[in-house]
Amino acid sequence: MPIYEYKCEACGHEMEAMQKMSDAPLKECPKCGQPALKKLISAAGFRLSGSGWYETDFKRGAKRNIAEKSAPESCNTGSCCPAGGCGSS
Repeated sequence: MPIYEYKCEACGHEMEAMQKMSDAPLKECPKCGQPALKKLISAAGFRLSGSGWYETDFKRGAKRNIAEKSAPESCNTGSCCPAGGCGSS
């Protein structure tokens, strides 16, 4: 279950709460009792990087180490991908 950070706009109290993603955001501050809690945006507590199951499992041959290959510089313009792909809008 994710841990969410909250801050009360009335008294400034900060807290963390472990909630399901489907749970409604908390509203009432446990310190002052006011319905002024706001969910904060924060970074995840972990990062997937390097080689591991998500990169190497279920891949064969030349596709095995795709993280080591980089896209050509021209890819930023969409010229390297059919129909302007590569994240261009």
